[in-house]
Amino acid sequence: MNLVRKHAERRSGWPESLQSLLGTVVIAVFVVSFIVQAFQIPSESMENTLLTGDYLLVDKLHFGDDGFWSHFLPYRKVERGDIVVFHYPVHPSEHFVKRVIGIPGDRIRLINRQVYVNGSPMVEPYARYSRPHDGGPESMFRDDFPRVDLPVAGLNGGWWLEMRKLVDNGQLIVPEDSYFVMGDNRDDSLDSRYWGFVPKENIVGRPLVIYWSMRSQEAVDSSDGNKLARFVYAMSHLVQITRWDRALRLVR
Repeated sequence: MNLVRKHAERRSGWPESLQSLLGTVVIAVFVVSFIVQAFQIPSESMENTLLTGDYLLVDKLHFGDDGFWSHFLPYRKVERGDIVVFHYPVHPSEHFVKRVIGIPGDRIRLINRQVYVNGSPMVEPYARYSRPHDGGPESMFRDDFPRVDLPVAGLNGGWWLEMRKLVDNGQLIVPEDSYFVMGDNRDDSLDSRYWGFVPKENIVGRPLVIYWSMRSQEAVDSSDGNKLARFVYAMSHLVQITRWDRALRLVR
């Protein structure tokens, strides 16, 4: 009798375990799809706010629609100064992270690196400059924007033609449902100056927290072997390659 009971318990137990596993998977998929997403900083364009090798959790609920769900979920509109993760308009399969400088209707201008929005200078303690203003075409376009007379390296041709139609009295006008973004590392950032605006629908969310930061990707990549070998190397050198002072840091 006991053997029959145990056999019945085993048979009734595995569907419950499967149901629990499937429930966990569904919850995980829901969270990844609608609430948070992992993201890695691939370049130096946001230094020193975000460093190459930072791994972020992106809050996908923060910037939502103004419709029915806004009464129940903590949505708000994108504002100047927000850091956003978005689909790169030129290649939407890629994700970029930049800081919002201009919102719809704003008039943007840079004079000798100083950003002006609607005629007023922005106070930007986060901005970093690493290259001199040497008076050449590259720095003139980069630091005295918008320029419609200087097609420089890295400038998207379609954007250069479009920009000419949006400049009024030396200021770039941000159209409806679009945002002008720049990297905090102003001298090494491929941003709205070079490829245009970020459409509202391209915005994924805002970086919430740095959950891990790796000191040196080069050390991992230079280790011998395939992806598995590099993974094993990273795990065995976790203490050495981790920036512990950046782990679990909120992004501002």
